Amino acid sequence: MKLHYKRVLLKLSGEAFSSPAKFGINTATVKQMAQQVKNIIDQGVEVAIVVGGGNIWRGAEAAAEGFDRATADYAGMVATIINALALQDALEKAGAITRVMSALDIHQVAEPYIRRRAIRHLEKGRVVILAAGTGNPYMTTDTAAALRAIEMGAEVLLMAKNNVDGVYTADPNKDPTAKKLKHLTHREALEKRLGVMDATAFSFCMENNLPIIVFGLSTPGGIEQVIAGENIGTTISST
Repeated sequence: MKLHYKRVLLKLSGEAFSSPAKFGINTATVKQMAQQVKNIIDQGVEVAIVVGGGNIWRGAEAAAEGFDRATADYAGMVATIINALALQDALEKAGAITRVMSALDIHQVAEPYIRRRAIRHLEKGRVVILAAGTGNPYMTTDTAAALRAIEMGAEVLLMAKNNVDGVYTADPNKDPTAKKLKHLTHREALEKRLGVMDATAFSFCMENNLPIIVFGLSTPGGIEQVIAGENIGTTISST
């Protein structure tokens, strides 16, 4: 396979880990994700992964129900660590070498996030799984994905989505007239409020000319197709 990208950051939402009931961790789904990642690792791609935690806990929703927002967000960070450990186990069973790095100190199960150490892991062919977002409340894991991608020199930010294969003019699961958009600029995505990422994450990507590819997680071989430069999903770039 001809590689279009050498170093990528993959963002997996919490929903990507969930069972059909939209809660908890679906082991079969995690194994399938892990195998796709292992396939591109075998081709020589350096992969970092930022995981969400919405299948276990949603800080914003908890705050809306009366939780202190900072406390709710810290609980969400712990949820991402649970997902990171599940993904690590699946990747290692698939034959990949991994490191979990956390923005919260939890030395028993994860290394602290240190930029240079993370890059060194990538250079050695290890999958770096990044947990706990940025380590700060009020910041989403989308923002963490954009920030880490820029810090670690990723060539592209891959947004793997559930139940949708790109960016649409509306939610295609609710609106049958929604049309898929093959290409957008960062500014267009911000102005149209398409809900792919939060505004802070988009701004990071726009200011640093980091392209984003949004594609369907359930697409067979989707990650491999993106790495090969195939035009699937939606590409969001500066031009």
